[in-house]
Amino acid sequence: MENPAVTPDAPAHRPAPLARVSALPWLLFLFMAIAVGWLAWQRWGPQDIGDPLAISLVAFEKQDRLTVFSAQLAPVVSSDDARLFGLVRSKQVAVIPARVDYTLDLAKFGRDRLTWDAPTTTMTVRLPTLSVSRPNLDEARAQYLREGVWISRDAQDKLTRDNTRLAEQMAVDQAANPILLNMARGAAKDAVRQNLAIPLQVAGYGNVKVAVFFDGEPVPK
Repeated sequence: MENPAVTPDAPAHRPAPLARVSALPWLLFLFMAIAVGWLAWQRWGPQDIGDPLAISLVAFEKQDRLTVFSAQLAPVVSSDDARLFGLVRSKQVAVIPARVDYTLDLAKFGRDRLTWDAPTTTMTVRLPTLSVSRPNLDEARAQYLREGVWISRDAQDKLTRDNTRLAEQMAVDQAANPILLNMARGAAKDAVRQNLAIPLQVAGYGNVKVAVFFDGEPVPK
């Protein structure tokens, strides 16, 4: 015997419309959540945020030279002068403050000096050799000690010129001291890390590591 057909008005199916009505707000909520999530992905989701090498080069392009370290020196030099067949002798001891600057020539920077490792978000930078400026002598603050019974104006001028030349050469030698050079290299690496890490972070690369080394140094691990 066949089962009798159940008409749409059968009492057994009356709760169905209630179930459908109750589910409607949740379906609308789910749809809105999906729509909002899609819009958020389009607005803030991962995008092409640019070439990290290009971003790094832009960080330097407006600078010709980057002064990374300055050393204040105080060469102590002395000169002698003899006149009238050696009968009149004089001596001058001088302490002449001097400043030398250690700079990076940013014109030498190119893509060949930058390496980007995406999996570790690490930028490796190979720096050119530091340049050391000509000593800037502050003769206005120089201190002089002169010895001699009688020192003519010409003798004094000659002693001062000789001491200036000697002080400049001594400052050049002092600037090449390994301790000062190491301090300058360390300051250069710190400056480059800051100049590159911040633009990359702002560009959206997150917590970027910048590894810096000079020509001739081993590549940092």
